[in-house]
Amino acid sequence: METNKKIFIGVLGFAVLIILAGIFVSDKKPAGVSQLPAWGTEPGLSTSTSATSTTVSTSTATTATSTAELSAMDIFAKCLAEKKLTMYGAVWCSHCQNEKSHFGTSFKYVPYVECPDNVSLCEAKGILGYPTWIDAAGNKHEGEQGIDGLAKISGCAIPK
Repeated sequence: METNKKIFIGVLGFAVLIILAGIFVSDKKPAGVSQLPAWGTEPGLSTSTSATSTTVSTSTATTATSTAELSAMDIFAKCLAEKKLTMYGAVWCSHCQNEKSHFGTSFKYVPYVECPDNVSLCEAKGILGYPTWIDAAGNKHEGEQGIDGLAKISGCAIPK
């Protein structure tokens, strides 16, 4: 009987945690996003899922923009994309939010996968924690890297 009581309390606590997490996530919508799925997605991320594949890409369609019109951070973020360095994370992850904050609005150019929305892809890539960066060679770089770490991994110039 005591075991059943412990299980019930554990399940009840977990249910309360899920409800509170849902309330927290719903209050943290990125600016300009009117509706998010349960776990949220990043602006500029498009996903399409079928029974056989998942495609994730960043929105990089821009008008003819000269390099002079781009900020140093835009150029850095685009360099990461050219080097095929992708961040895997979750909208509720504080370390991911911190990593994204280094980029400001330039994060839209960084290849990013929202793992709670792409579970099978992240499992296939072996993502065990957030954030995880994977380079073109398939090497994993777990945890916050910061701009200096990402520059070292990618060979992209540090923005000034």
